[in-house]
Amino acid sequence: MHSFEIVAPDRALENSLKNKVDRKTKPLGALGQLERTAIRIGLIQQRLAPEFSQPHLLVFAGDHGAAKAGVSAYPQDVTWQMVENFLAGGAAINVFARQNGLGLSVVDAGVAHDFGEDRAGLIDVKIAPGTANYIEQSAMSAEQCAQAIAQGAGIVLALAANGCDVVGFGEMGIGNTASASLLTHCLTGLPLADCVGRGTGLDDAGLVRKQALLDTALTRYRAAEGKDDPLAVLAEFGGFEIATMVGAMLAAAEAKMVLLIDGFIVSAAALVASRLAPAFTEYCVFCHRSAEAGHAAQLRALGAEPLLDLGLRLGEGTGAALAFPLVQASVNFLNEMASFESAGVSDKE
Repeated sequence: MHSFEIVAPDRALENSLKNKVDRKTKPLGALGQLERTAIRIGLIQQRLAPEFSQPHLLVFAGDHGAAKAGVSAYPQDVTWQMVENFLAGGAAINVFARQNGLGLSVVDAGVAHDFGEDRAGLIDVKIAPGTANYIEQSAMSAEQCAQAIAQGAGIVLALAANGCDVVGFGEMGIGNTASASLLTHCLTGLPLADCVGRGTGLDDAGLVRKQALLDTALTRYRAAEGKDDPLAVLAEFGGFEIATMVGAMLAAAEAKMVLLIDGFIVSAAALVASRLAPAFTEYCVFCHRSAEAGHAAQLRALGAEPLLDLGLRLGEGTGAALAFPLVQASVNFLNEMASFESAGVSDKE
C-alpha cells in the first residue's frame, strides 16, 4: 500500500491566529465555532490570511454485494441511476454545488453498470462491478482494497496539481449505510445495534432484517478470527467507494488540503483514515451531524465538532456543500473584518 506521510500542522502560528481573531471588532469568542474553524484552516494552510482555491466535491459511487441480500430499502439499480442523475446535474448535490461555487466530479469506484466511454464529470476507477457479499465472504481482497486506496489518492493528487486546496467528500451506493455500520462498530467498539439505522428509509421489519444480516456477517468474521485492524475491516466490510475515499482522504491530508467531511458513510471512511494516520483529523472540517444512527458516535470517536445539525440523511456530500459557505465565512471574517485598532473602536475596559 502507498504509505502516506501525514504530519499534524505546525502549531507555531496558533497564537498569532488566535490573537488576530481576538482583535476583531467583537467580544471575545462571539463568533463561536466560526472562530475555531478559522484557526483550524489558518493552521492547515500555515498562513494568517488563508484563502480557498478551486474548491471541489468528489462523490464516490460503488455497489455492495450485500445489497442483494436486502440491507437497503432500495434496489441496487438506484446506484447507477443516481450516478446518471449526478452527471445530468439533477441531484441535490448538483444544486448545492452550483449554488456555492463548488466543482463536482463523480467517481465510479465500482458501480455495477457500464457508463460508456469518457463521460464528462465521471472519473472511472472501477475495480469491479460491486463488492462481494460480506454476509458470506470478504467484500474485497486485500489487493483490491490497496488498489482502491491508491486510485483514490491519485484522484486527489490530480486536483491538488490543478490548484485545488479544499475538497469535499460525498458518496452514493445502495447498501452503504450497512457497510458503514459494520466499520463503525469494529473501529469504535460501539455495540452493532447502536450503529445500525434505517439508511434510505427501512421500516421496522426492514431494520430488524438489516440488523440480523449484519450480525450474521460479523459472526462469520469473528469466527474466522477477524481483527479490528482498519485495513482488514475495510476490506472485509467496506465498499469500493469507501476504500477509494479513504485513499483520497489520506492524500488530501498529506497534501495539506482542507477536507470537508459529510455524514455517516463519509465519516466511516474518515474513521479508517484516522486509525491509519492519527494526525489526519486535524485537516478535517466536520460539516454536519447526520440523522443516521451511529453518526454521533463516529463524531465522538473523531473528536469532531460539526458545523450543522439539520437532520440530513441524504449523503452525496450534501452536508459538505451546505456547510461550505460557513467555512468560507470563517476565512472571510478573519481576512476582512476590522480590528479594534484599524476601526478605531474602543476595546473593553
